[in-house]
Amino acid sequence: MEYAPARSSVRGAAGRLKALGATALVLAASGFGLSACGGPGTGGSAGGSGRTSLLLVSYAVTKTAYDRILPGFKADWKKKTGEDLEITTSYGGSGSQTRAVIDGLEADVVTLALSDDVQKLQAAGLVQPGWEQEIPGNSVITRSVVALITREGNPKGLRQWSDLSRPGVSVVTANPKTSGGARWNVLALWGSVKSTGGSDAQAAAFLGSIVQQVPSLPRDAREASDAFLKRNQGDVLLNYENEAILARRSGNLKGGFVVPSRNISIEGPVAVVDRNVDRHGNRKAAEALAAYLQSEPAQAIFAEEGFRPVNATVWNRVKDRFAPVPELFTVESLGGWPQLDQTLFRNGGLWDQLLRQRRR
Repeated sequence: MEYAPARSSVRGAAGRLKALGATALVLAASGFGLSACGGPGTGGSAGGSGRTSLLLVSYAVTKTAYDRILPGFKADWKKKTGEDLEITTSYGGSGSQTRAVIDGLEADVVTLALSDDVQKLQAAGLVQPGWEQEIPGNSVITRSVVALITREGNPKGLRQWSDLSRPGVSVVTANPKTSGGARWNVLALWGSVKSTGGSDAQAAAFLGSIVQQVPSLPRDAREASDAFLKRNQGDVLLNYENEAILARRSGNLKGGFVVPSRNISIEGPVAVVDRNVDRHGNRKAAEALAAYLQSEPAQAIFAEEGFRPVNATVWNRVKDRFAPVPELFTVESLGGWPQLDQTLFRNGGLWDQLLRQRRR
């Protein structure tokens, strides 16, 4: 694929000058060039060595996909530019990764579990407004749904969300305060009531009945998988469908998994971290990586790793591999991230209230 800039040259230049401050404006007006330096973080620049470096920060369950995607991008970049590219990666719970970037982890590109986490980077001044429009489809690069991963033979007959509230069902999920995947789990439970016309009070009561049956809260989706699959905790694991597919393929999942027919559309976005790339001088490579993640080669790998691809050509090729979801609801249909954050996830919000009730 060709590397078309993800941003207009006017917008990109304006962002760079804004990041560099008034001194940059004076120097630009005087005709002097500005050379960016790498700064103290892991992200780097295209210095005299002819090698550009990038730091990609992502959420835990994407690692196996990027282990395969990034070498292909580096080879493509070398072929088209003649330049070697070094990419460093960091993985963890999406919420934790977001806070790390805000606190100084110098990511050049982020691929997080939900757009709400990128909005937090925007609020911190790291990402410019309008980031969703930089590549097609609101900058979404993967989709998924929530799966119920059960013990072998599904002995408790768990098939729909309401089954999880039965007495004696132990539910494993990560902590939505640190894990983007766990936020999707909460939204699937909340939305299973709201999308059928239920009230906030009814959705809260249902969510509370599930929280009472959660014995612990691992930090991220991968740790939740380990708790269920390797340490034999719980009767059912709520996790990304792609985690279930990977566990089955690796042989770690001896049982099966169920994709409820009413489900949340999970969308994972990519964003260039404007403040950092303008300091590091590697915007071109960062934007190229973001665009490449929607390409057929990258999307084919995402599909092989269990994600539902956003590239239409790849999706048409692989859609029969995935369970049909006839009743798919979205964040927008539930009121949007600002409303959901205020209701569910803010400090002192419904999630915190339900946890306090569980501990009594």
